[in-house]
Amino acid sequence: MDVEKIIRDYIPGIVHMSLATSRNNKPWVCEVHYAYDNDLNLYFRSLASRRHSQEIADNPSVAGNIVKQFALGEAGIGVYYEGTAKRLPLGDEQTKAFETIKERLKAHDNILEEAKKPDGHQFYKISVSSWYVFGGFDGQPSQKYELKWNR
Repeated sequence: MDVEKIIRDYIPGIVHMSLATSRNNKPWVCEVHYAYDNDLNLYFRSLASRRHSQEIADNPSVAGNIVKQFALGEAGIGVYYEGTAKRLPLGDEQTKAFETIKERLKAHDNILEEAKKPDGHQFYKISVSSWYVFGGFDGQPSQKYELKWNR
């Protein structure tokens, strides 16, 4: 089973992902639009005042999924991840995030300038440590496959 190939084939068609954070053993989940690079790092933008952004500042451990909606009775496939998230400071990493988001989500050029404002949308990066795929492949029943990821 080529889990990496399944992930790389699956995620281009989906623009939002679930993002789970926590603080003081209290979990939170939200949806964000995302982009990714060739190393499968995930990027998104958010206001620093949002709950998930504040929780990332306190606890960078995150998890989430990238799932297409499917109807009752259809066989679903899901991609899940675990990793660490961080807000990107001005510099090369933020510029890379900007270019990645701009290309994938057709974002405006002004989003990089907006990130310079304390109350503007900031760039975040998730460095994935493990990927998981759940589904039935090659005629097999649905099951979970793991891909350790240390790039």
